[in-house]
Amino acid sequence: MKYPYLRPQDLRQLFAAGIATAALLMPSGAFAQLPKPAYGWNLGNTMEPPSGVGTWGGTPTQALINSVAAHGFNTVRIPCAWDCHADKTTHLIDPAYMSQVKQVVDWCIAKNLYVVINDHWDDGWLENNIGATVNPAIDTKMDSYWTQIAKTFSGYNDHLLFAAANEPNVKTADKMATLTAYYQTFVKAVRSAGGNNGSRWLVLQGPDADFDTTDKLMNTFPTDPTPGRLMVEVHYYSPYTFCLMNGDASWGKMAYFWGQGYHSSALPSRNATFGEEADMDAEFQKMYAKFTSKGIPVIVGECRAEPRGSAGNPGLTGDYVALNHASSTYWSKYLLDSAHSHGMTPIYWDTPGQTFNWTTGAVVDAAALASMTGGPAVPPAGGDGAIECFELSTQNWASSGSPIAGVVKSDAQKYAGAYSLAVNFDGAAGSAAATVAAPSVPAGQTITFHLWIPKGSKITAVQAFEVDHNGVRKGSRRPIGKLTTDAWNTITVIVPSKAATPLQGLGVQFSTGAGWTGACYIDSVNW
Repeated sequence: MKYPYLRPQDLRQLFAAGIATAALLMPSGAFAQLPKPAYGWNLGNTMEPPSGVGTWGGTPTQALINSVAAHGFNTVRIPCAWDCHADKTTHLIDPAYMSQVKQVVDWCIAKNLYVVINDHWDDGWLENNIGATVNPAIDTKMDSYWTQIAKTFSGYNDHLLFAAANEPNVKTADKMATLTAYYQTFVKAVRSAGGNNGSRWLVLQGPDADFDTTDKLMNTFPTDPTPGRLMVEVHYYSPYTFCLMNGDASWGKMAYFWGQGYHSSALPSRNATFGEEADMDAEFQKMYAKFTSKGIPVIVGECRAEPRGSAGNPGLTGDYVALNHASSTYWSKYLLDSAHSHGMTPIYWDTPGQTFNWTTGAVVDAAALASMTGGPAVPPAGGDGAIECFELSTQNWASSGSPIAGVVKSDAQKYAGAYSLAVNFDGAAGSAAATVAAPSVPAGQTITFHLWIPKGSKITAVQAFEVDHNGVRKGSRRPIGKLTTDAWNTITVIVPSKAATPLQGLGVQFSTGAGWTGACYIDSVNW
């Protein structure tokens, strides 16, 4: 499914729309629940196997947790399976399993990490059995398990968060009402357990943990005696063809390459055809408009585009394997930036051997790790890996009017890759800008612009700029005497660390001292 690109006027309409349900309104102080910026990591396929800890390929070690903290993550999500480790009659959780979970939490807390423990799939006792009405047996389990968990961790401070579920199978309003009732039991059980549980942050999973379904159905929250301590969780694995699909199907093929600058001209059938940058931003904007702009925190509790190998992936050999890996790091970096710019916390899914060695903590994939913790993506070999690279299109850049006649993708000049954005002038004198709306640039980032000005033009000055969410503009102006003509010039703009995001836009303003017909070029705009 394709989503429209959001212009500033679209953003204002979304901001004005709000949420009809007053129960969702929370104070802006709700954003203090996790570090800013937050870099999250999942201890996946480890504590949650119904068959026992470590039976899916890896057991937790202190060396692993120490390495996770040392390499830039500050938030850890620990998927758990309480029902599979509890007495089926009394619902008492196995003390040995509780002790195992507690040990991992303690390792994390010792490294000053924030921790989220949940009830994961857990053989589906909750998430696969949500009907149109509340099941008393399920409700009893919900109360029992979370009472025991909350009492065990009652002395832990706000570094520990509780998450009620994982991906609850809910697609209708009546089942959403049932899920909300179970969440009410969860909230009551935790708040009644004493200690620091009265102020602990609690995480409520959207229906299916899906962005669209959550946007549609999650319109009320359970009542909480502690205001401003509930948050929402969704998951992101889109496009499916790139992130999760493990075989071609009649309806479509696996995608190996994602992102404007990472498409393959030799394997065009393996390029992503939907779900790329603008679509990701549009999905995150939905959660911003409904929740985070209202002071309701949102975590992306799972997200990952795992790089592929040659096995089982037709045509993915040699340099294409490297391009797929580079593309997956770009997906991760772009998601991190989009999440942060929309006020959300991403927590990347990881399993034994993907990014770390579970036993020693050694890094297995340094490039993937960097892209998840604020570092760069791997650029495509010989291509342009910038976020605004213009390799496939104008990427929704537009002009503000005369003296700019318009913008087009062009191969006349290029900083990197094969194309740039040509800014064409119509012969008039004056000032106008080439801009893009709602870029996912987090606060504190440095935006790098590359500009080419021809010799003999009537350009008198240029200004690269960004406009934050509140309309505050910050730019870097260069008179023509400070630029080199017939060459690429680099200009940077630092987005203030306290800038309101998502940005309204960014761009380059051109001023001409006399009428002139010609073109300037923009390329490789990155952050």
